[in-house]
Amino acid sequence: MYSIRKKQPFYSAFLLSLFAVILFIYNAVDAQARGGPRLKSRVALIVDQGSGEVIYEKNASDIAPIASVTKLMTAMVIIDSGVPLLESITIAKADVDRYKGSRSKLDVGTTLLRAEVLKLALMASENRASAALARVFPGGKTAFVIAMNSKAKSLGMNDTTFVDSTGLRPGNVSTGHDLIKLVEAALNYPLIRQYTTTSSFQLRARKGKRPVRLDYVNSNRLARSSRWDIGLSKTGYISESGRCLVMQTTLLDKSVIMVLLDSWGKLTALGDAGRVRRWMERQNKK
Repeated sequence: MYSIRKKQPFYSAFLLSLFAVILFIYNAVDAQARGGPRLKSRVALIVDQGSGEVIYEKNASDIAPIASVTKLMTAMVIIDSGVPLLESITIAKADVDRYKGSRSKLDVGTTLLRAEVLKLALMASENRASAALARVFPGGKTAFVIAMNSKAKSLGMNDTTFVDSTGLRPGNVSTGHDLIKLVEAALNYPLIRQYTTTSSFQLRARKGKRPVRLDYVNSNRLARSSRWDIGLSKTGYISESGRCLVMQTTLLDKSVIMVLLDSWGKLTALGDAGRVRRWMERQNKK
């Protein structure tokens, strides 16, 4: 008992020293985040769209999987190509996701217009819709991915790579800085702005000769809220990417682009958008 009591001061001093070291490391790593909103996203970049000023950034140069944010590039390639949007497309077995096993309301054999397929890909992040867009593209999926990467290079997205039209593959990667360029480019497409901000959509299609009705809501809950003025948005999630969100919105009469990648928890990326908003409002009052 005597020897144990003699060692207690040593153990206490050791634990205090260890805690000090841990606290020092934590503060060093978190120094940037403490200067702004405490975000859960590993990668974050908030930019004033008008001036180009960086309002806040965190690991914005890190290359990371972007999941269904990929679909913004998918949409631009479709629109740029000039393929007829009122042409019918039928969902095929090849469009079923066998890599991640993601679910879909679009049964094989469902026929709808290309414009409707595009709307579902953007608004509801429908993976079968995105896969079908690439499959029926002139030259097929290979040509489509080439077009995606070519478009990225033309936009100066030099740290970005696309490997499929859905974002299901973790090889679809980018950075916060590159995704700002992607959003800025996508904002030039009225159809993309409209489709990504539509709160809900009732679709009447055909499965063979039988009519079907499908109900969809926007994958971004904030786009369904009257508290937010959103000009464009896209969510994304795969296990490798965490929760992702890119969005153009108006805060304090200022057009702002947000990029939030690698968040965890179902509503974390959306929660981070709210944290950014509240932080900017507090900064404005100072």
